[in-house]
Amino acid sequence: MNINCVAIDDEPLALDIIADYCDNISYLNLQGTYTSPVHAIEFLKSNKVDLLFLDIQMEQLTGIQLLNVIKSKPLVVFTTAYDSFAMMGYELDVVDYLLKPISFERFLKATNKVFEKLQSEKPIAPEHKPSAPENMKHDYFFVKTDSKMQKVNLNDILYVEGQCDYLKIVTEHERIMTLMSFKKMEDILPGEHFFRTHKSYIVALSKIEFVERNRIKIKDQYIPIAEGRAKLFFKAIENHS
Repeated sequence: MNINCVAIDDEPLALDIIADYCDNISYLNLQGTYTSPVHAIEFLKSNKVDLLFLDIQMEQLTGIQLLNVIKSKPLVVFTTAYDSFAMMGYELDVVDYLLKPISFERFLKATNKVFEKLQSEKPIAPEHKPSAPENMKHDYFFVKTDSKMQKVNLNDILYVEGQCDYLKIVTEHERIMTLMSFKKMEDILPGEHFFRTHKSYIVALSKIEFVERNRIKIKDQYIPIAEGRAKLFFKAIENHS
């Protein structure tokens, strides 16, 4: 994360020191230094700035007056030769208050505070989830059989059984053999309605007639529940209900 900053001080030597310090801190991007608060305000009107290094006692405008003028207020670190303004700095909710002459160590400590504050306020990006396959925008998908592309309606599926390199999709009306991996089939079937109970079976939760010990009854078929999958299976049943 880079922090765009501006330094405002009517003492050129003080600005030179801040500029030198900023050059030695990788995340600081010093966009400008200003001895004139008025010129600084013009810059701030049209540029996004994250942080101001701001002197308090200046001839044209004080640092306090400058903060009252600008609409979009960046984070502020006061830089001043007078410790009498410390309490005012806290009242204005500035990040830190640096007394001149400012050591690099103290300057670094202040900028670290700014970095941590901005980092904590940064919105968390939503977890990226792969988009569903194009055919899953509908309630069906197609699989390749020996001689054709076969349409399979999700609502018709009872269970899927692995048979060597093939999968047998058992529906209300037919049995379809297709050359496909279990992983690909799991990616196609919506997880809230289908569950892999065993290395060789995926079942449609809505088609289960009953569960007895370690097996499921669907139509005339008993399907095993692997011991390592049982806890997840019963949780899926609970969520499905």
